[in-house]
Amino acid sequence: MMVVSENNMTIKVIPPTEGLFDLMIFARCVDSQEPYNWVCSYQIQCLEPRNGEKLPENPFHFWGLHQKAKDFGIKESNHKGDLVVAPQGALLLTLQTSRPLLAFYELVNKDLDAALSKKCLAAQAEEEILSCHVLCPFQGYYRLSVFVKGLGGGTFRNVANFLIRCLRPINQNELFPSELSMHCGSGISSSAHGLSNPSHSAPIITTKLGKCNITFHTPTDVEVTASLSKDKVISAKYPLERYVLVTHLRAKVSVCVVLPESGVYKVGLFGRNKDNQDFVHICDYVIRCFSDPSWPPFPRVYSLWRRGCVLLEPRTGVLQEESWVWFRVKVPKAYQAVVLGQEKTLLQQTPNAIWEGEVFTGVAGTQVKLAAKFSQDCSSLEVLLAFEVEGGSPASLGCSG
Repeated sequence: MMVVSENNMTIKVIPPTEGLFDLMIFARCVDSQEPYNWVCSYQIQCLEPRNGEKLPENPFHFWGLHQKAKDFGIKESNHKGDLVVAPQGALLLTLQTSRPLLAFYELVNKDLDAALSKKCLAAQAEEEILSCHVLCPFQGYYRLSVFVKGLGGGTFRNVANFLIRCLRPINQNELFPSELSMHCGSGISSSAHGLSNPSHSAPIITTKLGKCNITFHTPTDVEVTASLSKDKVISAKYPLERYVLVTHLRAKVSVCVVLPESGVYKVGLFGRNKDNQDFVHICDYVIRCFSDPSWPPFPRVYSLWRRGCVLLEPRTGVLQEESWVWFRVKVPKAYQAVVLGQEKTLLQQTPNAIWEGEVFTGVAGTQVKLAAKFSQDCSSLEVLLAFEVEGGSPASLGCSG
């Protein structure tokens, strides 16, 4: 194990067997492209070999930070030395940076394949900090390599290689979701898209209740949408897209998530402004819940449910059959708001611009739809939300908060 800094070098040698070994050391100037020159040798006599697991392969030859890490924009790491111990199979690596950088990470272990390795890492890129949450699903040694580049482009350069020893591996059912981006949590990407003041800056959200609300302040010309995914869905009755509801207020966006079952989920945030028709990825969040939640979904959302629309009541997308439900919604610029169920119910507008009214749900297996007219001259109704009507007791249907 070779650790090189600006002014010194340390080599740790672990002979594989007992016997006499030659250690040859070669060197060259940092910026030179000439071959390495032999500078000295040592003889090492091993009387009793160390019985232990082999270290992972390291094609980059050095451990710890690169000796010119500062030139790459890396100031320091939260892990000093050449060995990082993960007693419970999880650790957080942070690198202080002198300028904004992008990073990706490579985790290597003899039992870890490429697909599983990606589920062990959750990376966050902030203005002056690079972070990586690491999960180790096997006992033993790992190599975590860090590659960085500037925001202006260029190629990723290896700036650090950390040796990790996992004492107690983490359960594989608790690994991160597949396909996480290099932008998890708030940071460079969310700021670049105009999102500020996040309610959750860290990329991992743990909830015992099985629900959470992620908020950002947004410019008035930015629209945000969200996706919810899980690697293995066991018992969710509705598509996962029904378990996330995005609400745009004047200068704020709220992403409300409820979970149909326990596990680890990915919430992807996407945005666009008035100059772009297509949504582009902003960042991801990881939501962890192992308390066996079973929240009902939100109503199905249609395209006209836009900025300023707020669902106040009912907050669940599943309504009990043959019951009266109080509806309260905000629909800006609506001339008329109605609920289409067993019969058509006209909602009344209050002085504070809330449409409200009591609606009879009707029989199970049908839908109740919230619709609106946006001008006096328009003869057709535009559907905004759709609710499912199911049988069962009110307690079994739950409440999405």
